[in-house]
Amino acid sequence: MASQAYSLPNILTYARIAAVPLVVLCFFVEGRLHGSDAARWSALGLFVAASVTDWLDGYLARAWQQTSTIGRMLDPIADKLLVAAALLLLAADGTIAGWTIWAAIVILCREILVSGLREYLAELKVSVPVTRLAKWKTATQMVAISFLLAGPAGDQIVPHVTQAGIVLLWIAAIITLYTGYDYFRAGLRHIDV
Repeated sequence: MASQAYSLPNILTYARIAAVPLVVLCFFVEGRLHGSDAARWSALGLFVAASVTDWLDGYLARAWQQTSTIGRMLDPIADKLLVAAALLLLAADGTIAGWTIWAAIVILCREILVSGLREYLAELKVSVPVTRLAKWKTATQMVAISFLLAGPAGDQIVPHVTQAGIVLLWIAAIITLYTGYDYFRAGLRHIDV
């Protein structure tokens, strides 16, 4: 059991969780919330590395037949922590503002609601598998947040990076709504009212 907890796929998941405060810390290096160019590039590098481990840990766990209970539990938690922290950071920084806050709220609400549903269904010994569209949702969220973390620093190199990130965030929010509905429709069959 202990060897499963310290398998490489699980270590990658732990690293993704550890990256969450580091991404946020990049914006606070100067002692206050400040999205300087250096802060944005540092946060982006950490976020992209953490996002890649999301794919890599699952791939390695399946390829090496090292799937574990702790990995199945922590992997979605790590994803949600990374996305939630980044969205909150970007809202606090002002990169996400106005109506775009609603896209972030939709994403955060869906993640919390689906987590609650999965926990409830797990007690009933019912598994709701992750759909291919849900994987695309996660990928779209990660790309959108990457663009938004680059933000004004990225705009200096490639025009409209921030706007592209906002468009992708809305696309992710729409996919998020659909996949959330899909999960709840599948889960409702097992809910005792």
